[in-house]
Amino acid sequence: MKAFHIGAQNGISGLVATTRPAPVAGPGEALVAPRLVGLISRDVQLLRGTYGARQPETRIPMSEGVGEVVAIGAGVTEVSVGDRVVCGHFATWLDGPFRSDVFAHDIGITHDGWLAERVVLPAAALIRVPDALADADVAGLASAGLTAWNALVEICRVEAGETVLCLGTGSVALAALKIAKLRGARVAITSSQDAKLETARSLGADITVNYRTSPDWAAEVIAQTEGKGADIVIETGGVDTLGHSIAAAAINARIIVIGVSPGEGPAIPDYLSLITKNVTIRGIANGSRAMFVDLLDAMVANRMTTVVDRTFAFDDAPDAVRYFAAAGHLGKVIITF
Repeated sequence: MKAFHIGAQNGISGLVATTRPAPVAGPGEALVAPRLVGLISRDVQLLRGTYGARQPETRIPMSEGVGEVVAIGAGVTEVSVGDRVVCGHFATWLDGPFRSDVFAHDIGITHDGWLAERVVLPAAALIRVPDALADADVAGLASAGLTAWNALVEICRVEAGETVLCLGTGSVALAALKIAKLRGARVAITSSQDAKLETARSLGADITVNYRTSPDWAAEVIAQTEGKGADIVIETGGVDTLGHSIAAAAINARIIVIGVSPGEGPAIPDYLSLITKNVTIRGIANGSRAMFVDLLDAMVANRMTTVVDRTFAFDDAPDAVRYFAAAGHLGKVIITF
């Protein structure tokens, strides 16, 4: 089968095309033929060698996708051949609260990911995709969409009338924008490009702030919320933006830190505001299978779709990674088989 390996992990040019024998589904496993694969930031970090421990050079990358079950191993009852399926990248986190051991089976990192013509996945982790949802709407959910759902619905219990601040217009931010709006919240979003902010407004954003032209974007958020600030902040900027997020926060706000983004810090330059606003800061990592099922149900019920920026052919996966790494996209970058 055709596949891609991560190579030496010294840059995005290390992604290398290869052929290898197709895997076989063992007991409790399903063999899946990917149809679409979504790119996320840690795919680039892995190739650059900046995401956790170095992995074998033959690791197949990419943590999210949608595919069809083509074979099942002994004892599998969760899915059948022909089912269209997705799964979260923490394959053993099926339900319940987060556990540190979920990192031991992380699709696309510790185990082979979706960027191959066939991939073996634990059957218990798989979810049948509702017929009402298109491949393009679910291929990029396993990281960005599921994380945004966990942050807003499971952790923050977002309510109608609250203000949610999303940093940037990446996949997590756009997913959070849509989820927040379907829950009746008001959404503020930042970007360095007015064109992206215009798209965000077309998707339902109530407040938009260009952080290039308004470097003190926290003050702008405060001003546009009549001095109140954001009740929830989806903090995807990293160390260098956390202080600004606290400044933009309302009293009793919840800040959810998502992703592993480098920075020079200090992360919290104003401890006084952290205390006087009674802000809660919580880090999260993805979500469970049960949360993913709830997200898919919500998408069907609310006819929610996913923004796709550009689609690349499988053989052009290195071009897709370079395009994604340039950070000019708005919405998901997708690879098709």
